[in-house]
Amino acid sequence: MPKAAREVLPPLELLCLNALWSLREGNVREVREIVVQVRPLAYTTIMTVLDRLVRKGKISRRKVGRAFVYSPQASRDAMRRAAIRELLDGFFEGSEEQLILFLGKSVEVPAASAAATSAAAAPGDTDGRIDTVLL
Repeated sequence: MPKAAREVLPPLELLCLNALWSLREGNVREVREIVVQVRPLAYTTIMTVLDRLVRKGKISRRKVGRAFVYSPQASRDAMRRAAIRELLDGFFEGSEEQLILFLGKSVEVPAASAAATSAAAAPGDTDGRIDTVLL
């Protein structure tokens, strides 16, 4: 039985989609200009990744002159929801409550790095817990 297609994209595809979200639309060169700031990749690699995203329906393309211009079809929020759903299903038996309980637990910090963490923390943020408001 074939595996169901994952909604969560691999890191390189997500990197290119993030570039397109910031551009709103762009050609391979423009996407590559953003991506190479994080990972030095060839033009042809970016072109291949964008083609995969078109086939997956996450972006669309249209011909402008001799080049294709790509634009995102999947929203950031839709991709975030898919990632959270996969996280919930894989690690928390699909339970949002279990995830929230997990995030509410204090993070154990080894003694050696505890001093560095508390020194770098903002005033009033010394309990080592993740602020769930930011998630």
